[in-house]
Amino acid sequence: MPDRDSVLIVGGGLGGLTTALALARRGHSARVLEGAPEFGAIGYGIQFGPNVFHMLDRLGVTEEVLAVADLPPAVLMIDALTGKELIRIPTGASFRARFKHPYIVIHRIDLHNVLLDACRRCDTIELVGDAMVTGFEDCGDGVAVATADARTFTGAALVAADGVRSLFRQKLVNDGDPRPIGYVAHRTIVPMAELKADVPRDCVALWGGPGMHIVQYPLRHHTLFNIVAVFRTSTHGEKGDVASYRAELDHTYRDAHPSMRALLATMDLDRRWQIGDRAPVRHWHRGRVVLLGDAAHAPLQSLAQGACMAIEDGLCLGELIHTGDGDFTAAFRRFEAARLLRTARLQLESRAMWDFYHCGGIERDVRNATIADWDEAHLFECLAWLYDGFALPTERAA
Repeated sequence: MPDRDSVLIVGGGLGGLTTALALARRGHSARVLEGAPEFGAIGYGIQFGPNVFHMLDRLGVTEEVLAVADLPPAVLMIDALTGKELIRIPTGASFRARFKHPYIVIHRIDLHNVLLDACRRCDTIELVGDAMVTGFEDCGDGVAVATADARTFTGAALVAADGVRSLFRQKLVNDGDPRPIGYVAHRTIVPMAELKADVPRDCVALWGGPGMHIVQYPLRHHTLFNIVAVFRTSTHGEKGDVASYRAELDHTYRDAHPSMRALLATMDLDRRWQIGDRAPVRHWHRGRVVLLGDAAHAPLQSLAQGACMAIEDGLCLGELIHTGDGDFTAAFRRFEAARLLRTARLQLESRAMWDFYHCGGIERDVRNATIADWDEAHLFECLAWLYDGFALPTERAA
């Protein structure tokens, strides 16, 4: 069982669990501290490009993930006003021949459970729930954290995988809250049998329009349908009730295609999420403490890659800790150098893609005319920097 020489990991999400598994793979111990009473995940869908499988293969969980995932035949972009298909990225045989792995959609809870089960099978990983970290100290030769219930945990180093509003980022980077962009999101999962809207049911589809979009795709082997409605609003920082949210949705999507409005009729409006990201920064560590995933480089959701970047982070960091021979500061510097440009590019391209999805007027006309000439080869080439994956530093040196 892990002891004071363990690496402390704050945050039991996808990035934190991946880091623990990456360390265990190399014979190192880890203690994962999760603030919630139990380890779990928000119950909505998530998309993964083929680059995630470069990491899942190394963790030995690819088969378990594929068993609970859906493999859509295509990823579509549809004009939100006309319903015209603008882009079709086939994700079948030609996609797999080019990128060696599939494109998947999966219920976040199902993926989380695969990683949790893998962690529970490792004697060198300890999972500690109901451990909300409120403070920490770098002691020079180790790290100590305090929790809300007055417990203390010590370890050789600390990985902060505590999300976009990371406590540790505020201490290390001190750049305030995430940057709101004026958009909000509503998320819903409905039984496929109850879906009445005339929309593609087997593909991932993004309906993009002026200041609004909807993303939809199947889950759990086509028994569920995941819907995310996103739009720009001056009330993005305010809380409302179901009636006010419904009125705002109806007004915002009033010119949208009837199929989009039919999807909106199924939405659960009890909660909405303000959308924001962070600007890239060069340094994610101080001493024996390092940031990982959204705590280090939170992107917008445009390319559906935030969780994948956290998983890539976890494998990379585990490898560099292993080869660091106890020099955590040097390992963390190497981690920053290995991951900075890839994650910063994702952050910046996600911002550019956000504008691409949401343009209106003449800009929309130009966009639609331009992409009409994009064929499969061009689309694959545009995605190659991302989907070709990330080679771990230790493998590049081999």
